Amino acid sequence: MSMRIDDYLGKLKLALAGADRATIQDALADAEEHLRTALEQALHDDPNMTETRALEDIMEHYGTPEETASAYREIEERTQPAISAYGPKHRSVAGRIFGAFIDPRAYGALFYMFFAMITGIIYFTWAVSGIFMSVVFIILIFGIPFFGLFLLSVQGLALVEGRIIEALLGERMPRRPIFSRKDLGVWGKFKFLIKDSRTWLTLLYMIILMPLGIIYFTLFIILLALALYGIASPVLILWQGMPIATIHGVEFQIPVWYVPLTFIAGVLLILLTLHLAKGVGYLHGRLAKSMLVKD
Repeated sequence: MSMRIDDYLGKLKLALAGADRATIQDALADAEEHLRTALEQALHDDPNMTETRALEDIMEHYGTPEETASAYREIEERTQPAISAYGPKHRSVAGRIFGAFIDPRAYGALFYMFFAMITGIIYFTWAVSGIFMSVVFIILIFGIPFFGLFLLSVQGLALVEGRIIEALLGERMPRRPIFSRKDLGVWGKFKFLIKDSRTWLTLLYMIILMPLGIIYFTLFIILLALALYGIASPVLILWQGMPIATIHGVEFQIPVWYVPLTFIAGVLLILLTLHLAKGVGYLHGRLAKSMLVKD
């Protein structure tokens, strides 16, 4: 018995139940693109062949939904995000605490905390400008095409942001765009973008990333500044004679025996910052997946 492409995709999604959402999105996009492209080519090569017969042959070579799902699960086990494969695998309490110093995931998350402010400003500017110009142009003949192109750019930026998140935070994100059906036509593709909830969630994500990025940057730059000051305090205070603080022209010095404690506090604050960055990075990755990945 033959199956239509939509039926095949539905069964493939069921067979992938429990897998990562990004994996499911990629698998469905790959399968739909292959099946529709192969069907179009088969009908072009043999105009007398029926669509049902062509699909039967194509799906026989491509594999059943269960076989395809099994293949994707195996591939997923071997292609986890690169940064998530590294980092110490400590079991002791001390190892889990101090392992952050050599955990690339912590440093990747920390870098993202600073990088998010830059991308947040870019996304926010693009989103607000696009919405404003779409509203202005809507009364003109090219208003709808412009809005459609803007929504396409939003989908593209979602893929870019996903690659950044996977590279720095280790959260599995889609590795390919959603397949766009050629038979829908321009108006059909426009309606698809309008109806797709991921388009609007991505737009919302682009807007909220700027305030989140500013919060991330401010919090972690303060923590790092305090930590580095504590670590550098033996040189600044003992050798350079720098006061611990100056308030209204009054310099405040600290006892010599207290200086090593500031160094230890700085090291511990670095450790706390790395753990905090890793935790915030995990939460942000989950937020991004919920908004950027199609259900």
